[in-house]
Amino acid sequence: MASRRTPRRVGSSIGALTDQLAPRTTLAEAQRAWGQIAGPALAKNAEPTSERGGSLTITCRSSVWAQELDLMAPELIARLNDKLGEGRITALRCVAARPRR
Repeated sequence: MASRRTPRRVGSSIGALTDQLAPRTTLAEAQRAWGQIAGPALAKNAEPTSERGGSLTITCRSSVWAQELDLMAPELIARLNDKLGEGRITALRCVAARPRR
């Protein structure tokens, strides 16, 4: 009689599949790494939304958060480049999201 294998956790399989299917763009990589780079408070209030020519746009919940990220830009750029590869991000553009009506 063949031995029965124990079930595997689906979480690790889904994580591996997600990594395989995710686009290989600078924006997608920045979005995946943002929570680790920015920390929980920033990640909750701001997210990378576009990238062009090394300039990463971060959309923030308010103008206060946009200003805070502007002040932190050199540090965040350094962390992003440590994670994504040197020189991939050259500037941050922080914008406040328009209020929903």
